[in-house]
Order: sequence, then structure tokens, then C-alpha cells
Amino acid sequence: MPGWGLSPKIPQPSYDDTQHMYIGRSRRIGRARSNGYTVNGGFTVMSRTDLLPDAGPVLSLRQALYRAGRDYKGGITTLAYDMVMDNDALQKKLKLDEERRWLSPDELEEVIRLTANPLLLDALMRPAGVVWYKPEPVPATKEALKAVGKLLAETGEFVSSMHAGAADSIWEPHEVATLDKHGVDVIRAVLGIMAGAREAMEGRDHG
Repeated sequence: MPGWGLSPKIPQPSYDDTQHMYIGRSRRIGRARSNGYTVNGGFTVMSRTDLLPDAGPVLSLRQALYRAGRDYKGGITTLAYDMVMDNDALQKKLKLDEERRWLSPDELEEVIRLTANPLLLDALMRPAGVVWYKPEPVPATKEALKAVGKLLAETGEFVSSMHAGAADSIWEPHEVATLDKHGVDVIRAVLGIMAGAREAMEGRDHG
């Protein structure tokens, strides 16, 4: 019957069989997959492609916040849930190219506490020129000491390879940042061994 047809002027929901998602212009009428897409604003599908696939070990604070959210178990969606925060709002605040929205101090504190992401902690401490250290005693065994020795040797080789910068005292920013990273890794490894040895000694004294 002619009256049974749908008017072309009415937005028709469509079904995307590939992503198992119903998409409408003004309202969501189905559910989106949690691991591939999100519904935002006017319910347009936004890709969650990793924007920092090969960023390296030294990140800016903005990059490190994004990485901390991406690497959190369950991703940014789960992080928002654990923060008791709107998912869409957190997505925007962690977006790399979104300059209009930033985490509040309380939100930043929550991201740091929940993720404990080393790259984020590095980015926070780097401007102050200090090193963060999380007390994680490592048993001062023969194997552990050998591992620290190997790390020291690898760091020494890296430093030796940077003789060009040392020769003319001209250091590029990326060279200094990478050198800082290696130095901090060594410091943490040694501090871990020290804490492990102290813990073993105190345990023996009180045993």
C-alpha cells in the first residue's frame, strides 16, 4: 500500500553490519562496539586509531596523557568509568590536537593515580629536572646484579656513541632527552637493588 512507505525526509537509521552498530542522525538506537568506535556529539562514528604508534620513549605531557589513557587496561573508556567521569568529556581532554579542553587538577591527579604510567611520570618530572622513583625492592641476587651491570654497560655504549655531541659541545634536544631517559633508567635500577638489599638486611636483623 502506498501509505506504508517511509518519507525520504525522515532521517532513516541505517545498520552497519561490519561494525554491528545502528546509526541515526539524532539518537542512537542500538549499541556500539566498545573496542572500535564511539558515539560522540551528533552520534558520528569516530575512529580510535592509535595516534602515537611509534612516538618513542620521550613524550611531551600532552602526548604522555594520551598514551596513559590509551595504555590503561580497557582504554580511555574504562579509565573514564574508574574516574566516574563522562567518557566523551575525557576523550576530548586527552585528545592530542584539542587545545580548548584540559584536565582539571583533580582530574589530572586521578589519571596519574590510576594509570601510574611511567611515560606520564617522566613527562611530569622532566621540566623540573628531577627523577621519580617508586619503591619496588628488587632482590639483590647475583642475577639481579648482573642485570644492572648489563644495563650500565648498554648505557655506557650509548653514551660513547654520542661522542659527536660531546666533541663540539653542541647537543640536540632529542639527544639530551634520550640521554636523560637512559640515565634515569639506570638510577631506578640501582635504587631498586639498594632497596632490595636493605629489605633483606632488615629482615635478617628482625628474624
